[in-house]
Amino acid sequence: MTDKSSSNAYWAANVRIIYICLAIWAIVSYGFGILLRPALSGIAVGGTDLGFWFAQQGSIVVFIALIFGYSVYMNKIDREFGVDEQ
Repeated sequence: MTDKSSSNAYWAANVRIIYICLAIWAIVSYGFGILLRPALSGIAVGGTDLGFWFAQQGSIVVFIALIFGYSVYMNKIDREFGVDEQ
């Protein structure tokens, strides 16, 4: 690969993982916490219903997991494209 196409491929991979993370976060926080809350209200988790749990705790937990997942995946991409910190 040439330097320009390698750079474009690197940023395409970076933007792709950002879009995936944003989509997961939106689905969990907005979808499960707001739109699907009534449908999830019959499932009990820790003394409360699952819809409330997603609205109050689940979206935060998923966000933190996404941060760690993004970090691991970006380290893999950095090594693949030779831009990792050694």
